[in-house]
Amino acid sequence: MSPLFPARAEWLLCAPAVGGEPGGSRWPQAPRAGPGEPGSARPQPCVPPPAAPTPVPFPLPRPATQACYPGDAINTAVQWGGFGKAGICGELPGKSLFHVGAASAPPPRAARSPGTPASAGEQRHGPAPAAQAEEKVTRMLWHGKPWRSMCKGLVLGTLLTSFMLLLYSYAVPPLQVSVTEIPIPFSCSSHLSPVQAPSPSNSTGSTSGWSCRPKLNVMFMKTHKTASSTILNILFRFGEKHRLKFAFPNGRNDFYYPSFFERSQVQHYRPGVCFNIICNHMRFHYEEVRKLLPPDATFVTVLRDPAYLFESSFHYFGPVIPLTWKISGEDKLDEFLRDPQHYYDPNGFNAHYLQNLLFFDFGYDSSMDANSPLVEEHIQEIDRRFHLVMLLEYFDESLVLLKDLLCWQLEDVLYFKLNARKGSTVSRLTPELYEQATAWNLIDAKLYRYFNATFWRKVEAYGRERMARDVAELQRENEKMTSICIDGGHAVDASAIQESSMQPWQPLGEKTILGYNLKKKISKKHQKLCRKMLTPEIQYLTDLGANLWITKLWSYVRDFLKW
Repeated sequence: MSPLFPARAEWLLCAPAVGGEPGGSRWPQAPRAGPGEPGSARPQPCVPPPAAPTPVPFPLPRPATQACYPGDAINTAVQWGGFGKAGICGELPGKSLFHVGAASAPPPRAARSPGTPASAGEQRHGPAPAAQAEEKVTRMLWHGKPWRSMCKGLVLGTLLTSFMLLLYSYAVPPLQVSVTEIPIPFSCSSHLSPVQAPSPSNSTGSTSGWSCRPKLNVMFMKTHKTASSTILNILFRFGEKHRLKFAFPNGRNDFYYPSFFERSQVQHYRPGVCFNIICNHMRFHYEEVRKLLPPDATFVTVLRDPAYLFESSFHYFGPVIPLTWKISGEDKLDEFLRDPQHYYDPNGFNAHYLQNLLFFDFGYDSSMDANSPLVEEHIQEIDRRFHLVMLLEYFDESLVLLKDLLCWQLEDVLYFKLNARKGSTVSRLTPELYEQATAWNLIDAKLYRYFNATFWRKVEAYGRERMARDVAELQRENEKMTSICIDGGHAVDASAIQESSMQPWQPLGEKTILGYNLKKKISKKHQKLCRKMLTPEIQYLTDLGANLWITKLWSYVRDFLKW
């Protein structure tokens, strides 16, 4: 005898099955009176059992012959995608329903036989609330309107959140959290790399008989609009070939420029860890960079004639410099140079792109008085820190000097011109505009003149005839690789690039940067080299393992908004 029922009662079923299940109702009927007892002539009404005092364990499986609770059809319809309302428990025999206890079940009602008329309450209020809820859930599941609305809301919310994150990441300087330096037995800047040692000569064609080992530790100060992306590709290839360790930015393709560089911005940085190559855009901070490299690291950079650099920067970064938005006229560059002080504000957003950009990249105040003695002191400081300052206007000669300085092979400095602009977007500087741009960027002009002189002193030391031979050899090999790798032998517009992996990063609002198409048939010997030489910066960084989630998210937003 079950403890849930009175001890003196012997219960019988009083109603047919509910919900179409076989086996009759699970609610028992009160016992009939025996012969000779009062009320034997009339059957007793159906009485529900007392409430259970003890919870039923979770989950509670239902036997196949057990009828449904009134709300079970709704629960099962939700779980199984909106099957039929009637008899759903019978259609899914053996399904476990999860109830926390018998006391939580809704109170039962005695089943009404088919011939019995509806009660007054049912006539007034319609079907039972459980049936109404069941029909409503079924309609919602079949029509799916709430789900579509929810999906739209999630998509719009995700896009808005992503856009706000990008604005914050690019417009607000990152929070600089000081890294606690853990005491270590050595410092990266206090020991030599185990793979190399100082050599008496690092000249590739030296007649002195000395041989040299390739230098593996390089700091390349990547300046803006100076063909630095082409040099970056050279360093990527060399580092990948020799399995060197790059110091990459964490999240972006630059070290949170225009903020000053800090070690904490380096992906996977830990105090004392050494890197072989640092080469992404940054605002230079020598002391921070020095602590990431061995003491024998070679520091190199590249400069460009400030007038032409200003023209390139003005057009490339103009869409993100609010100071240029108010300039009227078809030729905004000409209008700006007529009266730069009228438009320029050193405290304006991205204003550093408009004056002495080279000096700013090196970490100095680009708006200081060009006649200040500090300018000459800073230039001398750059000269002491950098082993080679290359010039864009003499790019091949610069690469020959770089190859000689680092003791690399000719193959290591082969290149294709990357991130070049379409000719139609380049302003032709008249002599007057050239003088105006040079005067406006006077600090950069002094910097360029100084290192133009040091550059040619290095060329003289190398030997002019030897330089001419090596430049000619470099150009022949570049032309050979062009015929092997590039479809059509020249760069094409962004719309004509066939592979998305070959699409270069474009300035905001326009597609003015050219790219390349690989030839369909390339020998196995050159397939890998050709692809590496033509891979744009962002894609190559990804291939090397850099975390660029902010840059990629910004790219997706730009594609979505057609920017």
